Amino acid sequence: MNNSFFSRFAPKEAKFFPLFQQLSVVLVTASDLLIECVKTESHEQQSELYKKIKDQERLGDKLSHQVFDELNTTFITPFDREDIHNLATYMDDVADGINSSGKRIALYKPKIIPDNAVQLASLVKEASVCIGKIADELDSLKNSAEKIKTYCKELHDIENKADDVYENFVIKLFEEEKDSIELFKLKEILYEMERTTDIAEHVGKIVKTIIVKYA
Repeated sequence: MNNSFFSRFAPKEAKFFPLFQQLSVVLVTASDLLIECVKTESHEQQSELYKKIKDQERLGDKLSHQVFDELNTTFITPFDREDIHNLATYMDDVADGINSSGKRIALYKPKIIPDNAVQLASLVKEASVCIGKIADELDSLKNSAEKIKTYCKELHDIENKADDVYENFVIKLFEEEKDSIELFKLKEILYEMERTTDIAEHVGKIVKTIIVKYA
């Protein structure tokens, strides 16, 4: 309430919105690289793509820490400080999840990457694009509340699709894969991608909380 009261008399700092938009670009770029990573059969290319994903993850870290630094020096924030902090944290966690997925591919070097991995990587990309759409609307929250809610619902739907893809993959994996080492590799890789869609859905939950408070 205090934040809302003071905002009547002092301008809100808009510098957080471009940072969230830049973070969303990191997610889309990294998820595009992840799709390339699961589509190639070359371990050398997988390693090179992982390095590029890691570069994006480091950029995401830099941007999220910039958000935290701005919180420490900004008097009037557009939303509660805790909400801004959580939003930046979970967006950065999505980047971490994409990086972790690429890292597992580069380190484990699976013999074959199944089509389910491509499906999950594509869902991670869809979630990243959706987060980008949310980030683009945050500076006009009151006018775009319904649109943003639609994007949050999309994140929920994407997570459900990822759950289904992963569960069907695990069932088939335990039925057909006889090599226990390969079974472990593939399960870990796809689990990490599915987990990343869970984190992306949580971004939507944070944004819905912001809407309840401010829209």
